Amino acid sequence: MKSVCFKDIGKVECIDLPDPQIVDPSDVIIKTSLAGLCGSDLHPFFGRETGLDIDTVMGHEVVGEIVAAGKEVSDFKVGDHVYAPFSTNCGNCYYCQNHLPSRCVAGQLFGWLQNGTGLNGCQSEFVRVPLADGTLMKKPDSLSDVAALLLGDNFSTGFYCAEMADVKPSGTYAVVGCGTVGLLCIVAAKSMGAEQIFALDPVVTRRQQAESLGAIAFDSSDAAVAEILQRTHGRGVDGVMELVGIPAAQELAYKLIRPGGIMSVIGCHCTPNFAFSPVDAYDKNLTYKTGRCPARYYMSKLTDRVANGEFNIDSFVTHHYAADDCVEAYDVFSNRKDSCLKAVFDFR
Repeated sequence: MKSVCFKDIGKVECIDLPDPQIVDPSDVIIKTSLAGLCGSDLHPFFGRETGLDIDTVMGHEVVGEIVAAGKEVSDFKVGDHVYAPFSTNCGNCYYCQNHLPSRCVAGQLFGWLQNGTGLNGCQSEFVRVPLADGTLMKKPDSLSDVAALLLGDNFSTGFYCAEMADVKPSGTYAVVGCGTVGLLCIVAAKSMGAEQIFALDPVVTRRQQAESLGAIAFDSSDAAVAEILQRTHGRGVDGVMELVGIPAAQELAYKLIRPGGIMSVIGCHCTPNFAFSPVDAYDKNLTYKTGRCPARYYMSKLTDRVANGEFNIDSFVTHHYAADDCVEAYDVFSNRKDSCLKAVFDFR
């Protein structure tokens, strides 16, 4: 099978791997329709996260058709069209039962093999999905492949970020980072009634996209911070949604937030260093919320709303690639070329 694999920092390659097999009786094998390329894939690609085994299959977003199922799989059968969150979930442990499947005691992240241990990713013709009954959802006919893919990660994560910020119609908010998840976070915040959202990103096309969604867009400069502070009577915003995961974004979020505000962080930080200290947080009475999105929970929560047309999210995928074109795909996506917002590998 063709698979997009990690080769070294800054290098991926499409290589031919053996098709995956049923390993545990809870497994299914999916024939991939679409597999996403996510900003989180860029952490090992850029070397911000280290330890990934050479030839690990990349990616953690998948939509496809079940072609094989283990004997303990009861909720799915061969031929079902399904979509998955970015991590597996048993569905039965304390965390799965309390709306936090991202911390499932048996869960694994797709696309992370270290020292031979872990789970291959989804940028491949076929994908093994452990704990299938707890992990997967059947795709409604009215839900497009693209929308299903975004529900498995990007839209769920953006919605989670907005909910952690406790968005209210009367509040003022800032979104730091207007990639796919940041823009979908704006969509989520708008659905919660937010009327004033400032969106910050250094890329002009992303700022334009944020404005098309009803946000007021700025670059990430000190002048932008000063303007936002002026527009909020010198206080700062009630909540900042930080979706980047680097210290500069964290510092920007701290500058923007008012005393007593909420900082909602889903940017995947790969450094132990904070851009502000506990003293700084204390001096602002800051509430800091962060963590891996419980995507499987949000898939259940949001799928009907997307399938019924409340959210039109298909347009957020801008580029489709074949697996053979993975070098170009990673180059375009990682370097924000050709106004690329979200790229997918299309195996249909």
